[in-house]
Amino acid sequence: MAILEIKDDGKILARHIPAEDVWGEGLNFFSANDDFIQVGSWGYPSGKILAAHTHNIVDRKVPWTQEVLYVRSGSLLASIYDLSREKVAEIKVLAGDIIVLLNGGHGYSILEDNTQVLEIKNGPYAGAEADRTRL
Repeated sequence: MAILEIKDDGKILARHIPAEDVWGEGLNFFSANDDFIQVGSWGYPSGKILAAHTHNIVDRKVPWTQEVLYVRSGSLLASIYDLSREKVAEIKVLAGDIIVLLNGGHGYSILEDNTQVLEIKNGPYAGAEADRTRL
């Protein structure tokens, strides 16, 4: 498989990274520098040293939430909506896959019992009413 991007008028709505494309050698990022959420993977041999560091204070403007799902086990069907709130794609996300939701909308159907998902999104969380609109 290959990394799949769903777009609306040039804007990336979602990026699906299949398990076989997630883990490679070295440092691999799947985000553009201007994405509000940065997603990458590491693959290093024993003995590799990553220099200790801190992160500097950098003023950032983050006007909406972007999120990342890592499917640990099971599977789900991600429905992707464009900027006009119309469903434009469905992506089956399997164990080991990552899906990055950048723009537009999304919804999920769980396909298997015991599906486990790690969700990561930028914050701070403003609460359900302020943070999202149900489609």
